[in-house]
Amino acid sequence: MKKSYVATSLTLSIAVGVSGFASVPALAKSKDIDYSKEWETPQYIGEKWEPDGEKGDDIVWSYLENYKDQFQIQGDVADHFQIVNEVRNKETDTKHYRLQEVYNGIPIYGFQQTVHIDADGSVTSYLGQFIPNLDNNDDLTKKPKLNAQKALKKAISDVEDEVGEKPDFVNDPEAELYIYVHENEAYLAYAVELSFLDPEPGRWMYFIDAHSGDVINKYNTIDHATGIGTGVLGDSKQFETSLQSGKYVMKDTTRGKGIETYTAKNRSTLPGTLMSDSDNNWTDGAAVDAHAYAQQVYDYYKDVHNRNSYDNKGALIRSTVHYGNNYNNAFWNGSQMVYGDGDGSTFISLSGGLDVVAHELTHAVTEKTAGLVYQYESGALNESLSDIFGAMIDDDDWLMGEDIYTPGTNGDALRSLEDPTEYGDPDHYSNRYTGSQDNGGVHINSGINNKAAYLLAEGGTHHGVTVNGIGRQDTAKIYYHALTHYLTPYSNFSAMRQAAVHSATDLFGANSPQVAAVNAAYSAVGVN
Repeated sequence: MKKSYVATSLTLSIAVGVSGFASVPALAKSKDIDYSKEWETPQYIGEKWEPDGEKGDDIVWSYLENYKDQFQIQGDVADHFQIVNEVRNKETDTKHYRLQEVYNGIPIYGFQQTVHIDADGSVTSYLGQFIPNLDNNDDLTKKPKLNAQKALKKAISDVEDEVGEKPDFVNDPEAELYIYVHENEAYLAYAVELSFLDPEPGRWMYFIDAHSGDVINKYNTIDHATGIGTGVLGDSKQFETSLQSGKYVMKDTTRGKGIETYTAKNRSTLPGTLMSDSDNNWTDGAAVDAHAYAQQVYDYYKDVHNRNSYDNKGALIRSTVHYGNNYNNAFWNGSQMVYGDGDGSTFISLSGGLDVVAHELTHAVTEKTAGLVYQYESGALNESLSDIFGAMIDDDDWLMGEDIYTPGTNGDALRSLEDPTEYGDPDHYSNRYTGSQDNGGVHINSGINNKAAYLLAEGGTHHGVTVNGIGRQDTAKIYYHALTHYLTPYSNFSAMRQAAVHSATDLFGANSPQVAAVNAAYSAVGVN
């Protein structure tokens, strides 16, 4: 269950810390504008703005022009933003724009924004991160001293040191040029994604300084320490297969571009061999669960949220079971699901858990929508949203991995949304983990948002704040809407609150019990 965001990009390093930026203009700050502590630019604008006759994309450009002083923009706002896409929600008759900050035509990695327009054509909100005053850094306009191929070699050399030998890459690695912001400094850099299965599964993100060739940042988006899943529990399932050349194969052609299930035969080659059977009466429990649960997760997203597979374009969902030998993990590697059999002590076959499959495939949905970066608060939201939809789709409790984790011990789990502290995770922002382990606490701090989701659905009193629950169905709608329309790669917990509030407003109205419950739930976990 330890999949995470994967991105491909490159970055160039310019030594520009916060102290290097120009002073912030002395503007009167509206109470409806929340400013980023790092950049002193709006990360949330909640005041309604009515256009003056503009239509279509011009509404967005005019809106940004109206706030250019708050963004500390000199010149044309169109030089600082690009519209990535625009989605119309027919259910709410709203429009949702996703933008990308650019500087001299180079995208700034992870610095995306969302702008939201109601049925009357008025802008209701803005969320995102915008870094100003990059003109103060000359390195960003210099030609890179390092080309993309050399940056790629640097990343490969470094990852060889990490895993002990040269990996066998799933795809040909590439590098893309970005401006990359790390620890409040901006760099011109190359971003490189390295995805491989041997000598061990890995999906590493590297950011290489385009001038010096130094590694600015790196992290593995496949976590190896723990996984979650359920084993083969003996329950009967029905699922779609196909008849090919006189035998049945685990190939469902009724959903999107298909759902297929393979076996690695305890090796590490993917996708492996397509599962087959002579009489359509299947006895491989790991394959049965992987196949049936993938269908169930697809059906949930299609029936409840009208989403056609994880990319909303019907993408093929491929799963491989029996990966490795006693492998205690399950992961999404950017193109398919992979399940180990467990060692029989820590885990049993991980493909058996519906919440595992739902968690991992939700990582794929996140990757195709908000793209939440798998570090620190954005990474914690990435993990939390997978937990939330794992619980929604499993729909039997608020635990993660309870059926397959430590089969010899009854009543335990990996995580609890109802009480994250039971498994050592914080349930309030004041108790958040601030260290660098676990990619900055992506699994640990997921408990904060998990607790908010539980309170939103079930209600209760937490830290003196009472929440009137709205039920699982409305809670799921709010988080899906927030994930697909509002959140951006570097969204933090505060942005999650605003995204949830605006999603509830879009779906149920500004004065609805759902909006009140969202506000109460996040106040209860200390997120303002």
